[in-house]
Amino acid sequence: MRAVGYREAGSIDREDALVDIQLPAPTPAGRDILVEVKAVSVNPVDYKVRRRSPPAEGVAKVLGWDASGVVRAVGADVTLFKPGDEVFYAGSIDRPGSNAEYHLVDERIVGAKPRSLDWAAAAAMPLTAITAWEGLFDRLEVNRPVPGAARAIVIIGGAGSIAIQLARQLTDLTVIATASRPETQAWAREMGANHIVDHSRPIAAQVAALGLGAPAFVFSTTQTDQHASEIAELIAPQGRFGLIDAISDVSAFMRKSVSIHWELMFTRPSFATADIAEQGVLLGEVARLIDQGVLRTTMTERFTPINAETLKRVHAMVESGRTRGKLVLEAWATA
Repeated sequence: MRAVGYREAGSIDREDALVDIQLPAPTPAGRDILVEVKAVSVNPVDYKVRRRSPPAEGVAKVLGWDASGVVRAVGADVTLFKPGDEVFYAGSIDRPGSNAEYHLVDERIVGAKPRSLDWAAAAAMPLTAITAWEGLFDRLEVNRPVPGAARAIVIIGGAGSIAIQLARQLTDLTVIATASRPETQAWAREMGANHIVDHSRPIAAQVAALGLGAPAFVFSTTQTDQHASEIAELIAPQGRFGLIDAISDVSAFMRKSVSIHWELMFTRPSFATADIAEQGVLLGEVARLIDQGVLRTTMTERFTPINAETLKRVHAMVESGRTRGKLVLEAWATA
């Protein structure tokens, strides 16, 4: 089968940063399903792994943690899907990725593809939808109020995340998103943010100027360390702070008894947690909400075909930090 991988970790500007390869088609067993991949999207995790994680010697590492496609075969213990089903999912960081013509994935972390979306629009959704859903509802428990705090959430780096839509459509929170460029500010408003603040300037004073009071919640999706002191200043006492990246010092949050919650959507599949199937359930709910018109895809650009050349281009765009929404590749190159 066709796939795209790399044999040496490093920067995207190398000729062999990503290469077209041929691999044996895998066979499903247990709870795995075999998916014929129709579209994939690129996330920051793709380029971070590519830069830092060398493959085993003599082996090409295949990336990709967002996909949509058709189930072609199932393992003996599969109960949720059958051949011919259309699905979308984000997979597991501990297994080969979805930048391959055929891909194995545990059925419990897979959802039925939204019927109203095409392959590319669906492939834009899983990783960020899982991250945002788990971050908001499982980690921050945003439907549980913080005493005395404003029913508001600040989403740091909201322009690339479905978190704005989920918070606006499924909660009573006032959504304050950060974005620094006109195009990302416009996108955040389009996604439903009530207010926009510029994270290239001090955030706390801008949030205070809104006159809402100290927000109960902050969910940071990027450059958290850079904004940590501002977050500590703006969040309400006993507030809840969620993040998806690293932070070097949490002591600034002690005085306010702010609780800190890390979100990594790979935790459930990596550790086969007792509630691993919750990821499939939430993807099913996301699909239902999309088909009802409550949520919309975050895809902003689509590219074709799926091959090393196109993936290198999209990796470079995502790595630049200047994209908005999700970039998706569809349709494999013809032989």
